[in-house]
Amino acid sequence: MTKLTETRKTPKRKKPDGHCSPSPCPPSKSSKKANATTGPFNDSEPFPDYSQPTPEECRAVRDDLLALHGFPKEFIKYRKQRSLDHIEYEEDDTSGAESSTESVLDGLINTILSQNTTEANSQKAFASLKSSFPTWECVLAADAKLVEDTIRCGGLAPTKTSCIKGILSSLLQKKGNLCLEYLRELSIEEIKKELSCFRGIGPKTVACVLMFQLQRDDFPVDTHIFQIAKTLHWVPAAADVKKTYIHLNQRIPDELKFDLNCLIYTHGKVCRECSGKGSNKPKKEQCDKLCPLLGQSSNAI
Repeated sequence: MTKLTETRKTPKRKKPDGHCSPSPCPPSKSSKKANATTGPFNDSEPFPDYSQPTPEECRAVRDDLLALHGFPKEFIKYRKQRSLDHIEYEEDDTSGAESSTESVLDGLINTILSQNTTEANSQKAFASLKSSFPTWECVLAADAKLVEDTIRCGGLAPTKTSCIKGILSSLLQKKGNLCLEYLRELSIEEIKKELSCFRGIGPKTVACVLMFQLQRDDFPVDTHIFQIAKTLHWVPAAADVKKTYIHLNQRIPDELKFDLNCLIYTHGKVCRECSGKGSNKPKKEQCDKLCPLLGQSSNAI
C-alpha cells in the first residue's frame, strides 16, 4: 500500500446545493440476458493442452476450504443476491449484512477504492465518501481536492479521485444520468465492452463488478488467487495474470465460480504456505490450521 505524506488540513465541506441533485435512474428489469460467454475480452484458450483444473479438483478445493473457513461472512450478502438454493450456507447468515441490492455504480466505485490498500481502509474510504456526498452528482460537482481528502484513508487519493470523477463525467455525458443499472440487461461481453470504455477500469475491476454486483458467473483473478492457482498447478508456471484469468474462466464450472473465488481469496489472505508471504503477515491474520491445499498441490504434480 502506497503511503501518502500530505499533511494538509481537510477543507471545510460545503453543504450540497441544487447542482448535485440525483439524476433519475431508469428501473432495471429483473430478467437477464443469457451469458453469451464467460470468457474475458479475448476468450481464446491460452493453454489448450493444459487440462487443469478439472471440475472434480475445483469441487474438492471448494469443499476443503469451506470446511476450513466456513463461507466468508463479508460475501454472504452477494451470495444471497444470486438467489441460489444452497441451504448449507444458511447457518452462516449471522453477519447482519444488508439484504438490499448494492447499485452497480456503488459497487464499481467501491472496487476502485479497494485497489492497492487493505479492505479496512477501502471500506473506511467508501463510507467516508458516501457520508460526505449524498449523491454521485455531488461527487462530480465537488472540487477534486475535497474528494481526495475524503478518501485519503484508502491511499492513492489523487489517482482514485481522478478515476472516479472521470467515470462519473463520462457516464453523465454518455447516458445523461449517473446510473449503471442498464448493465443488468446486457450480456457479459456487452458489459465488458461498456465498462472498458471508462479510463482506469481494467479486467479485474470489470470481473469483480460482474461477479458481485451483476451476479454473473465470472472468476476475477487478484494476487491471492493468482498465487494459489500456481501453487495448485492450475496454470503453467509461465502463466501471467491475464492468461490465468482466461484459463480459469474456461476451466472452472460456472456453478462453482462464485463460491470458489470467495473461498480462495479468503484463504490466500491468511495462509502462509499458499500466499508465499507468510513471514510478512501479522500472526492474527494467519491461518493456524494445516493447509488442506498442500495435498491438492502435491497430487497435481
